[in-house]
Amino acid sequence: MTHPATVLYLEGKQALGDGRSMTDTSQTALALREGLRRLAKAVVVITCQHGGERFAMTATAVSELSMEPPSLLICVNRSASLYAPLSAKAGFCVNILHRAHTDISALCSGKAKGEARFALGRWQAQAGGIPYLADAQASFLCRHEQSLNYGTHCIVIGLVEKVLIHGGVDPLVYVDGTYSHVCLPSG
Repeated sequence: MTHPATVLYLEGKQALGDGRSMTDTSQTALALREGLRRLAKAVVVITCQHGGERFAMTATAVSELSMEPPSLLICVNRSASLYAPLSAKAGFCVNILHRAHTDISALCSGKAKGEARFALGRWQAQAGGIPYLADAQASFLCRHEQSLNYGTHCIVIGLVEKVLIHGGVDPLVYVDGTYSHVCLPSG
């Protein structure tokens, strides 16, 4: 099977590859990473509770999936601590962070481990023990519906059972390796 040639631009230099060799795959991965730096995404903290333990992880790989049934899709690295409870089909919550939550994002993205990730913020628990951030822009409480391992990640589909909304629209955004926010038109 032949693959069409891919033209990649890295640091202003052009690299040609057809996707068949390891070198070309590595170049494609580098170009993908560089391209995704241009995709602004809302920052979320995914949380769950399993076996009496709470888990939290900062993420941007979250997307709406369907309105019927109401569902979200999350992608979690299989090396993340959140992977084991999600593999056990634990329910979870997607908390969209407010731009004032950069410290919570940093804590849940590796600065802290385990229960220490809940040291900052107004965390509460929903029925079933799923933790949610009380002042998040929005919190989507989900039942684990399906999952699929692909490459380094697990793709999880959650059926949204409850939505909690707090405050006006002012999400924390991640773009080009840094935090930012949305400038909404006034009026």
